[in-house]
Amino acid sequence: MTDESPLDSVSAAVVRSGIVAILRAPTADYFATVANVLVDNGITALEVTLTSAGALEALAGLRRQLPASVAVGAGTVLTSADVKAAVDAGAEFLVSPVFDAELVRNSPVPFIPGTSTPTEMYAAHQAGAALVKLFPAAGLGPRFLRDVRAPLPQIRVMPTGGVKIEDIADWLFAGAKAVGVGSPLVGDAVAGGSLTALAARARHAVSAVSFARS
Repeated sequence: MTDESPLDSVSAAVVRSGIVAILRAPTADYFATVANVLVDNGITALEVTLTSAGALEALAGLRRQLPASVAVGAGTVLTSADVKAAVDAGAEFLVSPVFDAELVRNSPVPFIPGTSTPTEMYAAHQAGAALVKLFPAAGLGPRFLRDVRAPLPQIRVMPTGGVKIEDIADWLFAGAKAVGVGSPLVGDAVAGGSLTALAARARHAVSAVSFARS
């Protein structure tokens, strides 16, 4: 069995980006500015975490502000109420740190659940998740993903949690379809830090994806 089944357009956009930039901060005040820099430097999938104050308003603003080619989603989605609120705000995909089969099956947009074992990954895939989040990824490592994908190549995996920019190529070489990257990418820019440094990190991350896929 292979992973060649067709993807929905939003999941395909996430895979094309190769990186989902995770926007998490005490408040979402700087998310619009950070998103512009990320997109201008080649990252075209963004996750706004619901734990950030003002997240839903920021998400709605990003959907209005950014080109349609940019996939904008919501993260830390845990309940059906979260699903509704995020989708109503314009989220095109949803991400969770956990796997809830009911949320995956009933979500009106692609839902990327969090998993950390082969059994959870397979169950999430069977529930209809086009992409499955491996979380927390750093403690497991690319070798774990390579070993899992040997018998389960049909599962498209997005490692997230402790993924550093210098690790991106290794994860993609191991079979990841995309990676979720938070603070190692966005740094303190989500709290008003240097946008010049953010742009440099974004370019480095995009180069890592290009290198792994060349």
